[in-house]
Amino acid sequence: MNIEEKPRAIKILLVDDNPGDVRLIMEALKKSKKLSNLSVVRDGVEVMAFLRREGKYASTSRPDLILLDLKMPKKDGKEVLAEIKNDPDLKRIPVVVLTTSNDPRDIFESYNLHANCYITKPIGLNQLRAVVKSIEDFWFTVVELPPGD
Repeated sequence: MNIEEKPRAIKILLVDDNPGDVRLIMEALKKSKKLSNLSVVRDGVEVMAFLRREGKYASTSRPDLILLDLKMPKKDGKEVLAEIKNDPDLKRIPVVVLTTSNDPRDIFESYNLHANCYITKPIGLNQLRAVVKSIEDFWFTVVELPPGD
């Protein structure tokens, strides 16, 4: 008897303070055929509380993938990226920088901070959907992610 395992939903943490971008990314993920659970936090302080399971996030599970904007209030994305990649418990979580900046210095610094990839957000719904689909196709089909907790 061959019992097939039900595919596990991929846990995505979206870190973005722009409500319009959050809505568009959520819409793009809903159209996906891949199973995903999306959590959203809006600033750099909140993402670290989420990842460290502090306060209202005590019962959350760690994400399989983080989509991180660089330009955020309280603590910017580069500070968050540095904290994640310097933390022995968090550093294995892949971080995709998904931001409006195409500044070569931001790209260079993000990779120096061990971003797993850097994507400039396109303008327009169809282009953003295509980017989200390519992220899903790569990270959830091609890549072997570390086991979740």
